[in-house]
Amino acid sequence: MKLFYKPGACSMAAHILLNEAGASYQLEKVDTDAGTTETGAAYESTNPRGYVPALQFEDGQVLTENVAVLHWISEQFPELSPRAVDNPLQRFRQLELLSFLSSELHKAFSPYFSGKQFSQSEQAANLAKLNAKISQFDKLLDADGPFLLGNTFSVVDAYAFVILNWSNFIGVSLADWPRIESYVAGIGQRPATQKAMEEEGLAA
Repeated sequence: MKLFYKPGACSMAAHILLNEAGASYQLEKVDTDAGTTETGAAYESTNPRGYVPALQFEDGQVLTENVAVLHWISEQFPELSPRAVDNPLQRFRQLELLSFLSSELHKAFSPYFSGKQFSQSEQAANLAKLNAKISQFDKLLDADGPFLLGNTFSVVDAYAFVILNWSNFIGVSLADWPRIESYVAGIGQRPATQKAMEEEGLAA
């Protein structure tokens, strides 16, 4: 299979997880502004909506939308999901968290990557919204384990890491949320994360 990605974008969550699983895959970088891939192909032939990630399978089928891609990975590699046998609701907790990350936390970062110029009042509003969503995330951290769903590093942790790591690119400190700061640092040190960042040209 092939993962179409943009360095540092939400597609890096799938990249990290495929490394965690030891999966066999190829990478193809996408320039979403130009609408082309690193091979010069028109990306709209892979994903007509033009954004990442996209996961292309051996038979040519393509899966898009980050939540769908991450859910597929969790189904293919059960070690990347909490054991539902221990708690039947866990599978839905994972979906619940993916939904929050996608529709709330991810979107709160979006203005910072829009390329738009904001007034001082708009900047203040954007930061207030971002801080509110980060605070909501802080309350989601599991007190009984190092990850969002306890002791198992799962697809939601990979996605959360990618989003929260964007704070480094927009100059927003996580120091007011020490649990989150520690959580992000821990995931950032995982070999699969380090490998993904190196492969995407983001390693320090």
